[in-house]
Amino acid sequence: MTLVDVSVAAGSWPPAEELELLAERSIGAAVATGTALPAGSEVSILFTDDAAIRALNARWRGKDMPTNVLSFPQEKGPLLGDIVLSAETIFGEAALAQKPLNDHIAHLIVHGFFHLLGHDHENPDEAERMEALERAALETMGIDDPYLAPATDSWATN
Repeated sequence: MTLVDVSVAAGSWPPAEELELLAERSIGAAVATGTALPAGSEVSILFTDDAAIRALNARWRGKDMPTNVLSFPQEKGPLLGDIVLSAETIFGEAALAQKPLNDHIAHLIVHGFFHLLGHDHENPDEAERMEALERAALETMGIDDPYLAPATDSWATN
């Protein structure tokens, strides 16, 4: 089982208890796709705002703009890495795509988790593999295919 540590630092997020349950369900669904993980694996998830994620994006990716999710994989130890999500960007995307907010948050947690495991979407083949894993995980949660909905420009920034 993967330990999920959730922190809410900034932003108008749903209650922390709700986010913790959603994060645990999302990571569990991603792991259930057949992903092999070392025993005792851990994931840290930080819920924050556009200002904080913009600073991280500028520092670590050279992109001075907010984004919906960032992933910071760790190379050693039980911590697989950190996932950081931004309230304003995610809320705006969910509203624009007319998706339930918790479904969109779950998708981005799953998306960020697969980045921690080394998956990417830099080329079409990689994107297809990663999206198939995301769809499979979200389907177990009863969440519709997120790639059928209209995407925003910020999707391409992850």
